[in-house]
Amino acid sequence: MPLSEYEQRVLEQMERQLASDDPRLASTMQSGGRSSATQWSIVAVGVIVGLLALVGGAALSQVWLGVVGFLVMFAAVAYGFAPPRRRGPQGVVTSDGSVRRPSRKRGSFMTRLEERWERRRDERGR
Repeated sequence: MPLSEYEQRVLEQMERQLASDDPRLASTMQSGGRSSATQWSIVAVGVIVGLLALVGGAALSQVWLGVVGFLVMFAAVAYGFAPPRRRGPQGVVTSDGSVRRPSRKRGSFMTRLEERWERRRDERGR
């Protein structure tokens, strides 16, 4: 069942609020990543080929073949669990629909937390 116009407006407002409060989380949630069927099929093929090479190396007493098989399996699993690469624009969605990149403030972790806390207190009217 499709959303009503009111529900769509409320959902868009919540998305904008999330994007302005925590741009990093919003960009993480927007990027679908590469957890597609293609990625997992590459991982499965890599693990199977690596396992076959590992077992074949052990059966034929070829250490180098077993090492290559292990490395292929390890690379496939590492590819499967690697974080997705960022694609497209990353940043804050403004009210007019454009995307602006968040400013990268250099400072200590505590300074950034204090600034965020103060900004939220000011937005709520204290």
